[in-house]
Amino acid sequence: MATVLSVSGSPSASSRTSRLLRHLDQRLAAQGHDVIPLDVRTIPAGALLGADFRHPAIVEATELFARADGVVVGTPVYKASYSGVLKALLDLLPQYALAGKTVLPLATGGSVAHVLAIDYALRPVLNSMGAAHIVQGWFTLDKDLAVQDDGSLAVAPAATEALGQVVDQFSAALGRTPLLAAAG
Repeated sequence: MATVLSVSGSPSASSRTSRLLRHLDQRLAAQGHDVIPLDVRTIPAGALLGADFRHPAIVEATELFARADGVVVGTPVYKASYSGVLKALLDLLPQYALAGKTVLPLATGGSVAHVLAIDYALRPVLNSMGAAHIVQGWFTLDKDLAVQDDGSLAVAPAATEALGQVVDQFSAALGRTPLLAAAG
């Protein structure tokens, strides 16, 4: 199957966004994909904010994007846009880092007022980076994600069903996307 890079753009160590991605990673792994998690918050801030393209963590992240067949990008929504830490990483990647890749955009937030952040803030950036196919994304309300005492994530039934559908569509699209040569 495919190699999937699962990128959490949350700056928080106790993030529901990151927990949601790791929860969905299990579904993708069960479908036979090799899933590689990447929490952007673990990349040194100096490398991200200083645009240190040669920093080993930036080089490694760039290599992870290059190896992936598909990329899941998850972010909390702040001020109607994706997180700054995610933007910092995307800015350091090559222009066409997503060329030939299938991408699943996901977002979490406290209000349905931010539901369009995927289509009006995140999707255009992913498209400009050459994504071959950006599947239907999904916005999950924070109230539908509960962290249990053991640290696991409980997802509300309606959100579970919707997330399952978009992840399954992403998984199916991974097998159908033609590999495109990077623009050169």
